[in-house]
Amino acid sequence: MEISGIISAIIIGIVIGVLGRLVVPGRQHIGVLWTIAIGIVAAFIGAAIAAGFNVDDTKGVDWIEWLIQVGLAAVGIAALDRSYPRRR
Repeated sequence: MEISGIISAIIIGIVIGVLGRLVVPGRQHIGVLWTIAIGIVAAFIGAAIAAGFNVDDTKGVDWIEWLIQVGLAAVGIAALDRSYPRRR
């Protein structure tokens, strides 16, 4: 992966993290930096999964890859939110 691909994956990861956070119902108790980090990781893992299923390079927008990435981000945000200690 070239540097331009890594930079675009980070930018897309930020968007994926925000979308993943919007998909999870309720208020999350994790910070914005955790959301961005989870989005970046979900973007890389989702791209690898999409490549494994050969749906990473389609004509037009890669909707299936985006759905995989947003789903992974939502699962990651929900899992981290559940493990994050609550403040009273």
